[in-house]
Amino acid sequence: MIYIVIALTALFASFLTFFSGFGLGTILVPVFAIFYPVPIALALTAVVHLLNNIFKITLVFKNINWAIALKFGLPSFFAALFGSWLLNQISNYDLVIHVYKLFNHSFQITLLNLIVGVLIILFSIIEISKKISNLSFNQNYLILGGLLSGFFGGLSGHQGAIRSAFLFQLNLDKKVFIATGVFVACLVDVARLFFYNQNITMSNNLNYSLISVAVISAFCGAYFGNKLFTKTSVTFFKWFVALFMFIMGLLIISGVV
Repeated sequence: MIYIVIALTALFASFLTFFSGFGLGTILVPVFAIFYPVPIALALTAVVHLLNNIFKITLVFKNINWAIALKFGLPSFFAALFGSWLLNQISNYDLVIHVYKLFNHSFQITLLNLIVGVLIILFSIIEISKKISNLSFNQNYLILGGLLSGFFGGLSGHQGAIRSAFLFQLNLDKKVFIATGVFVACLVDVARLFFYNQNITMSNNLNYSLISVAVISAFCGAYFGNKLFTKTSVTFFKWFVALFMFIMGLLIISGVV
């Protein structure tokens, strides 16, 4: 059952990235959090995200706008280093805020789960907010956008929504928009794995076959998304993802997952 859930999630989420510029990390983090502690869930998502983006670059490399990719991507890289370092500090502190019982089961709310859960809920609102989606940015704000996207990418794994908000307003061709975003996402993934790697090596019970299933499924989603993204609307997907993220954010905060 675990394999089916992870495989379908990775397939769907990777497919979604070709319509919106975000999706894989957004959806996969809370699903991995069902089976692993939050720090490890973030690290595993980063691994799948990076390998999938490397595969996607082979599909869309020729469409990258290098001027925008570097102006946005380099600030993202350094901000992601700081965000992932901060996540490690919070994780090591492991502060328990509240312990409670529900249906004869004990749950605890930790500082890390609270931060990640609140960010997931925040980004679920951003996904469907018309006011935010209608904000207008130009190239003068690319460095700021890169810093914000990279920081939150390192801290909670949610880089795509902010990145898309800034890049979308540049009125890029859809293929250029996707390809440039993929390159930037790769830079953020490399940066955060410098620190996330510690969380992976600390776990002695990782299921590498499960991770392989997630990677292969993401590859398949990327392949078919690349074939179909010019023909499909993203509206339904955005609402579905937003609702899913909101629910999972609440469950992570409460310590249920």
